[in-house]
Amino acid sequence: MKSQDLKKSILQYAVQGKLVPQNPQDEPASELLKRIKTEKEQLIKDGKIKKEKPLPPITQDEIPYDLPQGWQWVRVNDLGTYKKGPFGSALTKKIFVPKSDDTIKVYEQKNAIQKNAFLGDYYISKEYYEKSMKSFTVLPGDVIVSCAGTIGETYILPSGIETGIINQALMRMRITKEIDIKFFLTYFEIILKQTSIEKSKGSAIKNIPPFEIFKSMLVPLPPLAEQKRIVEKLEEILPLVDEYGKNEEILSKMNQKLPKQICQSILQYAVQGKLVEQNHQDEPASELLKRIKAEKDNLIKNKKLKKDKKDYQIIKDNNGNYYEKIGNLSKNITEQIPYSIPYNWQWTKIRNIAFVTKLAGFEYTKYMKLADQGDVPVIRAQNVKAAKLDLTNLKYINYDTSIFLERSSLNKECLLITFIGAGIGDVALFNINKRFHLAPNVAKIEIYNKYENIDNKYIMYYLLSKTGKQEIFKFLKATAQPSLSMDTIREIYVPIPPLAEQKRIVAKVEELMKLVDMLS
Repeated sequence: MKSQDLKKSILQYAVQGKLVPQNPQDEPASELLKRIKTEKEQLIKDGKIKKEKPLPPITQDEIPYDLPQGWQWVRVNDLGTYKKGPFGSALTKKIFVPKSDDTIKVYEQKNAIQKNAFLGDYYISKEYYEKSMKSFTVLPGDVIVSCAGTIGETYILPSGIETGIINQALMRMRITKEIDIKFFLTYFEIILKQTSIEKSKGSAIKNIPPFEIFKSMLVPLPPLAEQKRIVEKLEEILPLVDEYGKNEEILSKMNQKLPKQICQSILQYAVQGKLVEQNHQDEPASELLKRIKAEKDNLIKNKKLKKDKKDYQIIKDNNGNYYEKIGNLSKNITEQIPYSIPYNWQWTKIRNIAFVTKLAGFEYTKYMKLADQGDVPVIRAQNVKAAKLDLTNLKYINYDTSIFLERSSLNKECLLITFIGAGIGDVALFNINKRFHLAPNVAKIEIYNKYENIDNKYIMYYLLSKTGKQEIFKFLKATAQPSLSMDTIREIYVPIPPLAEQKRIVAKVEELMKLVDMLS
């Protein structure tokens, strides 16, 4: 059971007479009511309160449940006097004055919500108080109640407070001293909040019920001695429930974080070569990279790809040092390599294994006019989630426009990465047998994969791992709208396992992710 449900159950037991035992020796509630009635009549006689129109007797149809012997159903109005704050026009900004010896404090809703009588700095003059506001005065022992927005928050005003009045958002309750105020507030919390919610359905702001409804509400009244026993028991139990609630909140946060943390651990183990075993029979990654370089060189030779001036190959010497090398030039990059990898793996850069491109801004403004309907769907940043494409809320372009945007066309398997705005760095696999286009906030990573040397899913999982994210964001431009350039994406270091191991890693990751989904 959740802590809030447990608390409601305990309070409900309390006001049904099920939390503490009854004592036949207790003075019955009917005697309390006689004294309360006498007290009210005296206040009316002394001119301290006005005589009210009597409320109708309680009928059997109104009673929600049977009470123990010695208890009695009463109406809220029987137990005290109640006053709502003045109309809005009676307390406007122009009426407020600076605090002085000749001012009266105006208590606000925050005094009730934050349980603090000393907050606030609104005051009115004593002259205006005597003339128009005296009936809204609050005294020590009065209960102030928040009446709008955050409704039903109660606060018993302590001794030593400033003379003051309630504002428009408060109600004052003066409960008879024949009632244990803490018992009354226990029931008040149950009935008022629930009734306010029911009466305010459909309203943007919840308000306290109208006075005629509020004053007619029923209260189960126990003998005074039992009221005190109930309050003592609640003061013993409720702190334990609150502690349970704190632990429940901690556990809930842990449960929310745990699946994500497990996923990150799985991915990190995977891309460090710790998730599946290495196989000495696997063709080493160095051979894959040789074939990819040959494929890339052939594309350059046939003028299908421009020569990359930064096409450094990463070499590891016998001492474990890493170098970027092109021709006779080499640079030690050992400090930049994120971690050690198994013997048959190889570090490289995205630029050495893939073509990274995006739709140019001028092409977008010149050709692409997105619409809710059209010939060719467009993948925008909001469609790229971590490890998956969300193909809801798609926009479209017409085929006539599409032919001018070949660079942004998606018609074969590749990786997509968001490089600007919300969700920056999210990566997903595109493998849909249908023509799509890219929006200007998504780049595509096309691996030179004519001979199927790299598993796209393996690269995707690497880019989603902790190290992959660090590589993505290490060159992030700290501007008003953070972004990644295509060249920074090309500079990302990637650990390449043998192809057979890539496939084993992908299979194991997806097997474990299903279990994590079940945990979530």
